[in-house]
Amino acid sequence: MLLEQKNAVIYGAGGTAGSSVARASRDVDVADWSPGVVPYIAFDRTSGMPLYQQIHEGLREAIISGRIPRGQRLPSTRALAAKLGVSRFPVISAFELLLEEGYVEGRPGSGTFVRQHVASQFTTLAALPLSLHGAPANVAVARAARQTTSPEDRPGPFTVGVPALDQFPREIWARLVRRHALPAVDDLASGDPAGHLPLRRAISAYLRVVRAVDCDPDQVLIVSGSQLGLRVALTALARGDAAVCVEDPGNRMAQRAVRQTVAEVIPVAVDRDGLNVARLDQVGVRAKAAYVRPSHQYPLGVAMSTPRRAQLLDWAERREAWIIEDDDACEFRYSGVPVPSLQGMRPSSRVVYLGTFSSVLFPALCVSYIVVPRELVTKCIRAREAFEPSAQPLSQLVLTDFLTEGHLARHLRRMQAVYAARRNALVDAIHEYAGGILTVGNADAGLNLVAYLPDAIDDLAIARRAAQHGLFPLALSECYARHNARRGLILGFGGSDEQVLADGVQTLARLIRPTS
Repeated sequence: MLLEQKNAVIYGAGGTAGSSVARASRDVDVADWSPGVVPYIAFDRTSGMPLYQQIHEGLREAIISGRIPRGQRLPSTRALAAKLGVSRFPVISAFELLLEEGYVEGRPGSGTFVRQHVASQFTTLAALPLSLHGAPANVAVARAARQTTSPEDRPGPFTVGVPALDQFPREIWARLVRRHALPAVDDLASGDPAGHLPLRRAISAYLRVVRAVDCDPDQVLIVSGSQLGLRVALTALARGDAAVCVEDPGNRMAQRAVRQTVAEVIPVAVDRDGLNVARLDQVGVRAKAAYVRPSHQYPLGVAMSTPRRAQLLDWAERREAWIIEDDDACEFRYSGVPVPSLQGMRPSSRVVYLGTFSSVLFPALCVSYIVVPRELVTKCIRAREAFEPSAQPLSQLVLTDFLTEGHLARHLRRMQAVYAARRNALVDAIHEYAGGILTVGNADAGLNLVAYLPDAIDDLAIARRAAQHGLFPLALSECYARHNARRGLILGFGGSDEQVLADGVQTLARLIRPTS
């Protein structure tokens, strides 16, 4: 496919060039696109740099330089991919990185926009490596719902990190939004740097009851995203030359946030009891913090055993190190006894607790929180102010009412049954249609599970083929930092109903079997 635009020659996927050297670099001037304005983006297929990274860096440079104005709407991922002559995969990946770095925001029903207030600190990230291996494109697909809710960009089956958007009580939320549409005079000010105090009170009460977190409102800080919360915590806890341990396998987006904040990221293996503390101890004094998901490890789904939790807390006290506990979507548990937070096990524990409402309500909400020990409150507030001036003030007001009026509790009770039915349908479909090629891992909690593949099957190739059929599982091997990666698919089930999940498994089975 050959497209001509002004003086630029654009070669689409599958096109040929008269000169492999002259045509390998694709200089694209797309300043007249509609509905979003996107400036010059340079592609060089011989550079070895992935397309998603080239798109990301091109858009980021344009935002930093002001060539894309603040508040400008970007084209949809489908439109941008069509204009560039590439698949949506690298475009979605680029948008995801911009979203996680704070350059853009998703507005429900409208699309993706450059943020009005892009924190200047983000502009220093250009020289930092993106992650341990670079961001996998399928992770970006899994989080595409954070960017836009237009029909063409809605997440597909098996997308990880997306709740049941069709079940959210939109009418109640809309009523609460209307209540705060005309703000009080005091609400027009910048507000408390820690976040709206009534919301922090409501979160503190909620966490004490639901997750056994030991906290008061003055220990709660509101941020606009879980990855930003992780950066804030690390900035307050560790110097830039510090080493931080992460789970292996683990959350790649969190790994990226860690790498963008500290000098060294050290992967530590996870087994059936959670993070291997014996191996963590072998790291020695270099490790100043450990990032863990003890109640529902991502991606394996295991819960850290009680003895292992005690060992981890002992490690932090002995090494004078810190534990950063990510408790995402742990409200939903389908079997076994409830698993409390690590933070609440010891009143004097050296634990910073991270949580978000994006997973339990809707991703576009962009309201997360940090619970920090009292001695770290001032440092964390200063770190938070360096990243962003405020965190979604209107959303904080609405969310406060949503919690205090009991809407969140009712929603969670209803969604427990919805997600249990969807989890069961997915597990049953795997047993019925994909027996022998997919083996279900731990599925006790959360909104996703791992289905293991035989070692001889390339999970990356399966994930790519699935995306071509409108399915968006993640490749398990991409979550490993070391070479002993297991093969499998991470399947999100929160955002799709039972029939869609069953149909998706049948399609996956057909895609896998020809390669087995």
